Amino acid sequence: MSDAAITGRLGNPGEFPYTRGIYREMYRGRLWTMRQYAGFGTAEESNRRYRYLLSQGTTGLSVAFDLPTQMGYDSDDPMAAGEVGRVGVAISSLADMERLFEGIPLQDVSTSMTINSTAAILLAYYALVARRQGADPRGLSGTIQNDILKEYVARGTYIYPPRPAMRIITDIFAWAGREMPEWNTISISGYHIREAGSTAVQELAFTFANAIAYIEAAMRAGLAVDAFAPRLSFFFNSHSDFLEEIAKFRAARRIYACLMRDRFQAKDPRSMMLRFHVQTAGSTLTAQQPDVNIVRTALEAMAAVLGGAQSLHTNSRDEALALPTEESARIALRTQQIIACETGVTNTVDPIGGSEHVEGLTDSIERGVMDYLKRIDEMGGTLRAIETGYIQNEIQSSAYQYQRAIESGERVVVGVNRFQLEDEHPVPTFRLDPELERSQIETLRKVRASRSQSAVEQKLAGLENAARSGANLMPAILDAADAMATVGEISGRLRAVFGEYQQR
Repeated sequence: MSDAAITGRLGNPGEFPYTRGIYREMYRGRLWTMRQYAGFGTAEESNRRYRYLLSQGTTGLSVAFDLPTQMGYDSDDPMAAGEVGRVGVAISSLADMERLFEGIPLQDVSTSMTINSTAAILLAYYALVARRQGADPRGLSGTIQNDILKEYVARGTYIYPPRPAMRIITDIFAWAGREMPEWNTISISGYHIREAGSTAVQELAFTFANAIAYIEAAMRAGLAVDAFAPRLSFFFNSHSDFLEEIAKFRAARRIYACLMRDRFQAKDPRSMMLRFHVQTAGSTLTAQQPDVNIVRTALEAMAAVLGGAQSLHTNSRDEALALPTEESARIALRTQQIIACETGVTNTVDPIGGSEHVEGLTDSIERGVMDYLKRIDEMGGTLRAIETGYIQNEIQSSAYQYQRAIESGERVVVGVNRFQLEDEHPVPTFRLDPELERSQIETLRKVRASRSQSAVEQKLAGLENAARSGANLMPAILDAADAMATVGEISGRLRAVFGEYQQR
């Protein structure tokens, strides 16, 4: 295919439909943000890890929260027992958030927070910490995941039923558009859909179906598409099929640009630019021969870079066994730095563009995604597809077929079903101090003892009134957070109004 034919069909880098990249110069002008997803134990423990990663060249923080924080429970709630600080940092109050970012000037760092059901609360804490540091929240950069729909189909950390949960998201869109205009108010996530077992086509299709639902909800709430769409961002998985993943990212940009222009009549070019973070695939990591995971991660990271990601996290070699050690996290970060500084792939925009195979894959993925979106529209939209279990069943079927292929040997996984070692030596893994849970609970009790309980109760009552009245919830959440109301207390008031979702 001639250069002229390729350019005519695909557009130039930085131009609609952005197949070849959303910026004209791509990494020649600015590298992707290098993040390392981290968080465990108490705020103090995680703060030490963040400082270490920043000293080693990380250019953006990525916060993992523990399950109680994600599910709206305080660290001393009976439901939290045994889970405090296990898969992320425990945050129960504004005091925890202040310790988490102590000594880290928030006006100088981009922070991504993987939080969904309680995203509004954690965003409020973050904005308040920035104010106390003397930073202007209007200049803060970063992202909250805030993607509740994928929780119902792939991950499970939901609290409220889908419709009130969607209201919280659109309230965040409206509030942050005024108060934190540089902040990405949602990271619509295909990552967890892929981790649950979807195919590459399903990852994009169900992610964009969720995006359509969010955009429609925001527009029904009275927001103009070009007022909020430039701050939408996405989060994808980089899986093991190297060329398919590159094509997936290229197809994603083209699909999104056309959706925004044709379906939603967006006029601002920024509304049509798909900006996305990528994480290498946790589901491809193996407990067997964990050092081999370094190679897997490097190839998946290279696919993300060749596919044009704006931000990247590389998994650590030992994550199939435990939280990563400091050494493993450093090797994962060095993987990104080697790609950026030593391989030369950043010297060319869309270096794989024009490959007959990659262009064919890109077109094929686009067709498959559009077929799924048509089917979901015909059944009444994303919420209906979730409520009937259609999306969940599609993912489960693909996961089953994938596992069957591994068990039959049709799909080779090195070290698992071929090239095994008879005698594997145990590797050192990260061990979380069980005393950290007790320490976190004691800290929370001190916060409760030192605050004005009457002020907290007044602010929580105001939040409940806002939830019942239909007013934007963010100002009331901020007021409650500033009075030292906890994650559990704020979530509890919203539970009282909205109820809890029960999976069918």
